[in-house]
Amino acid sequence: MLGRVRNWFDPREVREVGTTPDYRFSLANERTFLAWIRTGLAMIGGGLVVAQFLPPMAVPHLTKVLGIALILLGAGCALRAIDHWIRCEIAMRTGRPLPPSRFPAILAVVVGLGSLALLAEVLIDWWRTR
Repeated sequence: MLGRVRNWFDPREVREVGTTPDYRFSLANERTFLAWIRTGLAMIGGGLVVAQFLPPMAVPHLTKVLGIALILLGAGCALRAIDHWIRCEIAMRTGRPLPPSRFPAILAVVVGLGSLALLAEVLIDWWRTR
């Protein structure tokens, strides 16, 4: 694990493993990395907006909890992006199958749970104002 973290900052070691894959695959891997980075940045920005600019909700501290959750999820997304990029690059260079990832499923579950929390908030607020 520590070796992979070192590769995040100095990928020369990765370039020396195996054989150079078709450049189109390396570029596709890089585009996937950048898509995950954009997703992470969007979550961080959304979390900041939720935490700082939404008015207080019916459920106490819900805006802060959702904001912090989005910011942490965005940070996790960015860290996962670089780790997955390194793992895929090494797999392509050594002729192994691409590594599986549970992160998309985790991300979908967390976003779904966050949506349910917001739905509950809207319903509670609607019920109180009737």
